[in-house]
Amino acid sequence: MEEFKSGFVAIVGRTNVGKSSILNELAGQKVAVVVNKPQTTRTAIKAIVNRENSQIVFIDTPGIHKPKSKLGNTMNDTAWSSIPDADVTLFVVEATSNGIGKGDQMILNKIKEQKAQTILIINKIDLVTKEQILKLIEAFKDEYHFKAIIPISALKKPDVEIILEEIEKNLKPGPAYYDEEEYTDQTMRDLVAETIREKALKLLQDEVPHGLFVEIEKMKKGKTRENKPIFNIEATIYCLKDSHKGIIIGKNGAMLKKIGTYARQDLEKILEEQVNLKIWVKVKEDWINNEKFVKKFKKQD
Repeated sequence: MEEFKSGFVAIVGRTNVGKSSILNELAGQKVAVVVNKPQTTRTAIKAIVNRENSQIVFIDTPGIHKPKSKLGNTMNDTAWSSIPDADVTLFVVEATSNGIGKGDQMILNKIKEQKAQTILIINKIDLVTKEQILKLIEAFKDEYHFKAIIPISALKKPDVEIILEEIEKNLKPGPAYYDEEEYTDQTMRDLVAETIREKALKLLQDEVPHGLFVEIEKMKKGKTRENKPIFNIEATIYCLKDSHKGIIIGKNGAMLKKIGTYARQDLEKILEEQVNLKIWVKVKEDWINNEKFVKKFKKQD
């Protein structure tokens, strides 16, 4: 019988290259927020994939970017520290890149420094010609000895099996770190907060910058009048300015109602129960530089 293998796999890359979408595909279910905006992922989110002869623990890290706040610094620190901690690194780049850009080079230098076992994922190949993809593969090949280079398309479901098999090849024998039924290390409160934030970011588009933070004030199981189980959830969306608060609430509360409706629909699928969701909006000026708030996003050992 084949020996059981296990290990931790860090997914790293610049912002908005599709790391969270790839993680959700590999996990076979949604564990990370997916919004077509940079710096959506703020913490190291774990997704557990149990296979016949292995357990792979993926760590989706914040996109590496030029920080402009304490939160930005914390996000970068989380991403950088995940490389030496991982058994295998998945380095995600965009096929649309014209050669190796500054940001990718910075990540590549860290990978070289750590001599990390790395698989290169070239995402969004549907947007470029075959020649461009081959050119990019050659450029990266000259820079580092990758364990594998896998081109994928974000629009079509990536060949999950190929990626998982390549990872498995590079893992060592080891125990299962999590129970078989676990698929993420996030608490239910984390998942609820992230679901609300995702809906807000999607609906608000570019009207409100990334200064949104959701806190779950109350999450309690109760009964409806018909004696059916229901989750009563109260949440606060924090934003940076009064003008942002007005946009989030919308005319006659229309935008906030929309955010709540879409979030509730998703939450009822996640929690498999009816949900009664109440959301408030509060201004917390410059919270992205407030140590009390920012420490919530720091990597936990």
